[in-house]
Amino acid sequence: MDNEELTAGLFRPEDAEGVAKLFTEVYGDAYPAKIVYDPKGLVEAFERRDQIPIVVRTPDDRVVGYSSLFRAAPDRGVYEKGNGAVLSDFRNAGVMGKIFQYVGRVVPGMEGVKAFFGEPVCNHVYIQKAALANLPFVETALEVDLMPAEAYDKEKSASGRVATLLMFITVVGNSHVIHVPDMYAPYLEYIYEGLDDKRSFAPSVADFPVSERTRIDTMIYDSARVARLAVHEAGGDFSSALASQEERVLRRDVEVVQVWLKLSWPWVGKAAGLLSRKGYFFGGVLPQWFGQDGLLMQKTISRPNWEGIHVFSERAKRIREFVETDWRQSQG
Repeated sequence: MDNEELTAGLFRPEDAEGVAKLFTEVYGDAYPAKIVYDPKGLVEAFERRDQIPIVVRTPDDRVVGYSSLFRAAPDRGVYEKGNGAVLSDFRNAGVMGKIFQYVGRVVPGMEGVKAFFGEPVCNHVYIQKAALANLPFVETALEVDLMPAEAYDKEKSASGRVATLLMFITVVGNSHVIHVPDMYAPYLEYIYEGLDDKRSFAPSVADFPVSERTRIDTMIYDSARVARLAVHEAGGDFSSALASQEERVLRRDVEVVQVWLKLSWPWVGKAAGLLSRKGYFFGGVLPQWFGQDGLLMQKTISRPNWEGIHVFSERAKRIREFVETDWRQSQG
């Protein structure tokens, strides 16, 4: 089918069954974001604006491509563009490009969207190339071993767990001060040089505020075997609070633990140093994640699948180098 016969547009409730069928054909029942298999739940999430799906249709309204913007950060104005699928017969029809072009035309005018990001998988570079060719994404982080290999069994495209690349677009600027941990100063300098928004910088030299109590929100994704710890406040009890959450998530047989810290804290360097001593390593920058920027740190229970990480741009290759270098240092 010619590319011109395909149309990209905002999701309609009548597309929901077609979305479920598309993901079943591409991934079987193994895709971690189970909402794509739930037509009623997807429609309800769309009506709440928790999900803003975009679909590509044939002239007879068959859904052959899908991606969605959905809330994925502590700040509700930061949306992820993800959960992508393209029917195998249409892989060379420019389907993902049509979705990216539609996002570029429509999303900047949507009320309440401060920033959005893509999370393309790194078992191939197809989606990375399409994203960068169609939208001014800026790569800022690499999530190692985020996705389970089983999600790609049907298409036989992964040799192990799959990393994802984080790339952001600022919609509403938010200039603020970033406190730079000395251990990551060269990495952050490189990443921020290319960011599409303004920041100012100060060294992170303060100690934890003794009077502050640590507050961590923990999310566990059992199907992906991933835990994410959003640290909203870090005080003098950070070490013990972190240990308590780690014990909880490791009982759930997770393979990956991510920790999100606030780069707006003057003491973020203390938190990053403590995590590094516990085997966590650098992931990158999360623009506007908490309203202000976040720092991603991560730990894998098994050796990361470095050989399975394929990135396209020179910038992404540098970030991958930072991440692997810090992982090696974290291993002692």
